[in-house]
Amino acid sequence: MSVQSVFNIFAIAFLLSGCSDNAQINYYDKSLKTKKLKCISYSPESNNTLDLELSKLYKFNKNCPNRLSLSYKSDIVCHSPYNVASKVNSNFPSAYITLEVRTGFKLRYSYYKDLTGKATISDLKDAFNRLKDDIL
Repeated sequence: MSVQSVFNIFAIAFLLSGCSDNAQINYYDKSLKTKKLKCISYSPESNNTLDLELSKLYKFNKNCPNRLSLSYKSDIVCHSPYNVASKVNSNFPSAYITLEVRTGFKLRYSYYKDLTGKATISDLKDAFNRLKDDIL
C-alpha cells in the first residue's frame, strides 16, 4: 500500500469522525435494549419553545408511568484554567441538552449532548428521534 493511499484513508477517517454524533446514551435499565416501552408521558415544565415543540413530536400518554423529562442550558462558562487550551483551539461546549426517562424515581434511559451554542429545535428533534429509535 502506498504512502498516498494510507494518507487518503486517514484523511477520510478524520473527516468522517468530525461528523459523528457525540451524544452520550445510557441504558440504566438494560432490558430496554430488547424490550421497547409501550408508552411514555411528558408534561412541559414551561412554555419555552423547546418544551412546547417536544409536546408536538409524539403522541404522549398522560397516564403512562414512564415519564420523559427535558433539560437544557446555554451560556455555560467554565472558569477552570485547565481548559484554556481547549477553549481557544476548538468549539468548546457552552450548552447541553438532556432527555431522561424514569419510571417512578428509577432512571431508565438518558440522552445527553454537549452543544457549542444554544439548544435548537433541530437539536431537540435529533435527541428525541434517537430516543424513539432506542426505546420506543
